[in-house]
Amino acid sequence: MADGVVIIGGGHGGSQVAASLRADGYDGPVTLISAEIDLPYQRPPLSKTYLKEPERGLQELRPAAFYESHAVDLRLGTTVEAIDRAGGRVTLAGGGSVPYAKLVIATGARPRVPPIPSVELDGVFYLRDAADARRLHDRFVTAESVVVIGGGFIGLELAATARMLGRTVTIIEATDRLMGRSVATEVSQHFLDLHRGWGATVLLQHPARAILGEGGRVVAVEAGDTLVPADIVVIGIGVVPNVELATAIGLAADNGIVVDDHLLTSAPEIFAIGDCASFPEPFVGRRLRLESVQTAVDQAKTVAKAIVGKPEPYRSVPWFWSDQADVKLQMVGLSLLADRSVVRGAIEEGSFSVFQFAGDRLVAIDSVNRAADHMLGRRILDTPDLPTPEQAADLSFDLKSLMKRPAMAARA
Repeated sequence: MADGVVIIGGGHGGSQVAASLRADGYDGPVTLISAEIDLPYQRPPLSKTYLKEPERGLQELRPAAFYESHAVDLRLGTTVEAIDRAGGRVTLAGGGSVPYAKLVIATGARPRVPPIPSVELDGVFYLRDAADARRLHDRFVTAESVVVIGGGFIGLELAATARMLGRTVTIIEATDRLMGRSVATEVSQHFLDLHRGWGATVLLQHPARAILGEGGRVVAVEAGDTLVPADIVVIGIGVVPNVELATAIGLAADNGIVVDDHLLTSAPEIFAIGDCASFPEPFVGRRLRLESVQTAVDQAKTVAKAIVGKPEPYRSVPWFWSDQADVKLQMVGLSLLADRSVVRGAIEEGSFSVFQFAGDRLVAIDSVNRAADHMLGRRILDTPDLPTPEQAADLSFDLKSLMKRPAMAARA
C-alpha cells in the first residue's frame, strides 16, 4: 500500500501543508509538486513592490534549506497530468508518477478571460504568478498608457502601482462601484476618490466591449461608448478555480472542489484547499470559495491535523487586505448577509472603519488605515461579545472592553 502525502500546488496553501505536517509530527514521505519554477513565494507583493522593483526578488515563503531539512521532496517546474485513484498515485507530465496515501489538491485558480474580441493581442496581460509579473514589468518600462479592466483588488493595486511609476492609467469597471462584491459602499466611494485623486481616470458602468489592435498589438479598449488609448491592458475580472484534475476522477465540484468542514473531498483520501475549494463557511451558513492567502494557510493547517489523526473542523474567521499606494485596506468577516452599516472614524481624514451588520449582529469590518479596528474584529467576530451599531459608531466607546474571552471560543 502506498504511503506518504502528495501536495499538488506550490502556493501559500500547498507550502503550508508541508510545513504543518512536519510541525504536527508527521514522519512519512511528503512531496510538494509545483508547476512554477520559483520556490513558493509571497503572492500579494506581485501587484505592488515586486512589479515596481523585480530586481529585489521574490519574497520566499521558506528558504530552499527548509524543504531539505524537513525532508520535503519539492518538485518545481513539474505538472501533474492526472490522478490515479485506483493506483494511489499522481501521473506527471513528461513521464513518471508519485505514490500517495493522502493527496492534497491546492491547485488554486487561473485568471478569468473576458469573452471580448481581440483579447489575445500582444500587450494584454493578467497577473497571477511571478512569471506574469516579470512579463508585465518588462512592458511597463516602455508603456505610457495603461488600461486596467476590472475594479477589484488586483486591478486597483496594479492601477495604483502604475500611477506611482508615472503611467497614464484608466480603470474600466462594468458595475457602478469599485470592489463592489467585497467592501461597503463607503469604502468603494473612498477608493474611487483616492484613485481619481492620484490621477487615474475611472470609468464606472463601462463594460469592456473589445480590445483594438494594430499590427497584432494593443492600441485601445472600447469600454461602453468610450474608446480608451492603451499601450498595455491588464485584465483583472476574477478567477476560475482549477478543478479539472478533481473532476476528471469524479470528485464533486460546485464553483470549486466540494469539501466538508475538514476540507475532505468526496474521496476519503483526498483533500482540497485554497482558491480551488468550495467549503461550508459556518460564519454565513453557506458554501463558499474564498480567494484569500489567510484562508489557504488556515485550511492547510486544518488538513495537516486531519492527516496526523488530530482532526478539527475548519472554523477560522476570514480576513483579507489590499495595499493601494500608501493606503491599507483590511477586511475581516463576510458582509454577504449585511443589511446596514455604521462608520467609525473620519472618512475625510482617511482613517475609518465601516462596521457591517445583519440586523444588530456584526458580520464584517472594513478598515482603512485603522489597523486596531481590524485586529479587534479578528478577535471578537467569532464570539458573542460584539458591539452594537450604536457602540461601533461611538468613538468614546472602548471596543477593547468587549474582549472578554479568546477568539474562537463560542461559535454557534
